[in-house]
Amino acid sequence: MIKIENVEIMGWEHAIRGMRNPMNSWEKSDSGICKGGDDGIGCENCANYDSCEHTYDHSWQLGKVDHDLMMRLAAGGPTHAKYRRMITVYVDITAPLYWWKEFDTYKVGTVANSCSTMHKIAEKEFAPEDFSCEHLIDSFGEIWDIAAGDECRSTPLDILYTVINALNIYREKYIGTKDKKYWWQMIQLLPSSYNQKRTVMLNYEVLAGVYPMRKNHKLDEWIEFCKWIETLPYSEIIVGERTKLYADGQEVNL
Repeated sequence: MIKIENVEIMGWEHAIRGMRNPMNSWEKSDSGICKGGDDGIGCENCANYDSCEHTYDHSWQLGKVDHDLMMRLAAGGPTHAKYRRMITVYVDITAPLYWWKEFDTYKVGTVANSCSTMHKIAEKEFAPEDFSCEHLIDSFGEIWDIAAGDECRSTPLDILYTVINALNIYREKYIGTKDKKYWWQMIQLLPSSYNQKRTVMLNYEVLAGVYPMRKNHKLDEWIEFCKWIETLPYSEIIVGERTKLYADGQEVNL
């Protein structure tokens, strides 16, 4: 299970200025405000023209010339696509601890503030929805082939419920006594399927490193995370050229 929310992206204008610094080509930039008329970016110059609803909502839009340069630099790899480091993404992610353990591989260019397990583990009663358990087997008919012999009389989901019950018992004891030995029972019994929320700051270059390595990962959470990357504005500068399938079956590069 993974939940991604409160996404905010910034730095486009700064990234474009920096991207054009090496060749002093700032006057060639065609990005600007979508407002129609001679002083706006103009639909004919907008890189988002094909999917735009032409609302002239005064939002900032990437121009076709800037977009083309971004794509050409992205094709040259991280050394040439340094502008991607300046496109910053803020996002709230709720995911199990086993996924965060892998996410923590990406240390460069990321900052994260997490909900504290150490300080807040006893804040609320534990419930099944606090855990990523959608793949746990809950019927005996499927369990015998993978269990360690026929001695096992509990399904994996039953075992999780037993752990949750134990966590709640020691939570009550800790709340009632403030004895740290009961706190330790919660900390050391807590499964890696426990969902934790973090507010994360990263950038398009980090995502460009994540995407090819994780898009076909065995964890559902990585698959969903990479699908989210594909929904970001101008994600083609992260994932490379994408294709769109029209109703007549024709594919075109985006």
